[in-house]
This record gives sequence, C-alpha cells and structure tokens, in this order.
Amino acid sequence: MKLQPGREAVVRVAVATLWTSPEAVRPVDRPALTAGADILTWVSGLDTDQQVGDCVLSQLLLGERVLVSELRPDGWARVVAVEQPAAKLDPRGYPGWLPTEQLTPVDPSTDTGTDPPLVVDSTVTGLHAAPNGPVVLPGVVVGTRLVPAGPACDDWRPVHVPGHAAPLWLPDDHLVATSAEAPAAAQALAVAQRLLDVAYIWGGLSAHGIDCSGLVHLAWRRFGVLLPRDADDQAVATTPLALGAERPGDLYFFARPGRKIHHIGIVTAPPGNGGERRMLHACYRRRRVIEEPLPADRTATLVGAHRV
Repeated sequence: MKLQPGREAVVRVAVATLWTSPEAVRPVDRPALTAGADILTWVSGLDTDQQVGDCVLSQLLLGERVLVSELRPDGWARVVAVEQPAAKLDPRGYPGWLPTEQLTPVDPSTDTGTDPPLVVDSTVTGLHAAPNGPVVLPGVVVGTRLVPAGPACDDWRPVHVPGHAAPLWLPDDHLVATSAEAPAAAQALAVAQRLLDVAYIWGGLSAHGIDCSGLVHLAWRRFGVLLPRDADDQAVATTPLALGAERPGDLYFFARPGRKIHHIGIVTAPPGNGGERRMLHACYRRRRVIEEPLPADRTATLVGAHRV
C-alpha cells in the first residue's frame, strides 16, 4: 500500500512534528525530520531562541491518524491531523506538513474492532522486538494509543505498531485500558504534573518538549478526551467558571486587552483568601513546565477560569 492524497494515513514514529512548510525547517531540525524522528536529540540541540521558532505547529503521536491532502516528490506530505481539533484553521483538524517517511497507510488488518485500544501511561517508554528484547522504537510517550495484538505474557504485552509487520512488545504495566468515562480533573492534573521540568517547545506535544496548550491537550488525551490543540479554541470548548470557584484541575486563560487568548495553565490549588492563585503550565519565559503562584503581571492578563 502507498500513501495517497484523499486517504487517511497513520504516524509510524514515536513523535512526529507538524511543520508550517517544508521550506520553514532549519538545519537544527534535522533529527526530527528523519525516518526515526529522534525528538530527544532534536530538543537537546535547540537553544532558547530555537525552542520558540514559529516553524513548528504541533506534534503527532505514534498511531495518530491524518488525512493526506498532498504528496510532494521531495518527500513531504501536506496533512490534516484529524485528532487535533482546530476549528479556526480547518474543520477537519490541524493542517500542516510531515515527512512522508514518518507516515504509513492505514492497515485494516490491525483494526479488528474486537479489542479496545490500550493507552500508554508511562511518561516515556520504548517498544521492543520481543519481551526483554532490543528496543525497536524508543521515545513513545504518555497518551499514545496502541492496538493490542494478544494477551500479556510474562508481564509484557504485544501491540500492533504502524509500519511494523510483527507485533512489538512493552511492559504491561506501561499500559492501561481505555475508558469511556470522563476523567476527574485531578486525574488529568496528575498526568500534567508528571511533565514538570519538561522543556518548553513551541508546538510541542510530548514528554520530550511541550507548549502550554499542548500540556493541556496531552493531559486530557491520556483519558481519551480530545480537546482542541490551541489555547483560544480550548477556551471555546470548555465551561467558564466564576473566578474564585476554580478548583485543582480547572484551567486558567490569559489574554492582553483587546487580544485573543495567548496562554493557558492548569489550576493546582483553590484560590487563597487574598486572591492568590497557583497553576502548572508550560512557561514560555522560563522555557520549561513549572508550577508556581501567579505573579502580578500574569494575574493582570487572567481573563477567566474554565472547567473541562
């Protein structure tokens, strides 16, 4: 099978980066462009200015579906990330460009429809050729959905992996069953808290590097809740609260006067009697995920609290 415009495909690497255009990539981005997509090496090679380059739109996780809209002979595909809502950009999902080597056609033989998918709960894990065997696909992150390929064996679980004919294996305790029940806010907050000190990457959506709206999207995605990708869309998709009524796991939104929402954080404590507030967020200024009290300049741009 080959990739075809108008057809769906799936991501075959642990984390694929969605770019604004093939021409926008920089020499420093080379590790993220290969067939293996070495995101950890890519992030470690970025300086603080390169971490916030506007050439990155988002990232996609292993097995994530895209709609292919164009294939270029130089190895690039224009796609729509259909699992990342972005209503203002495209009603079908988030549009951008991926290297074609990081995609594979949908394999109907792995979509049996009988076993519910599993979701990676380990912050970062690797897929192995066999139980206790060599790692074939490192860097798989929390929130990745995988199709089971059979029962667990000696505490290892086989899973179908896009682009691999034979099942790969990972420790069974790195996976959890998907649930149809909405998560409690505290559950999503606990996932986000595991990403403390992860590097801030504009457009990042993984445990290797992440941005403010990516942190929120990934924390709820771990439980099957697909929030929009961008902060302003996340505000539209959630329920406003009266300031003062927020609780841990709710969301704070920030905007400058007359401007659209530009930042989001996750509430980590009820507001104090003097109006003190705390949040967990991927901080552009500090270039990492932090938990902190809201400083005065941040409080000045707080425009609302919402609940998922």
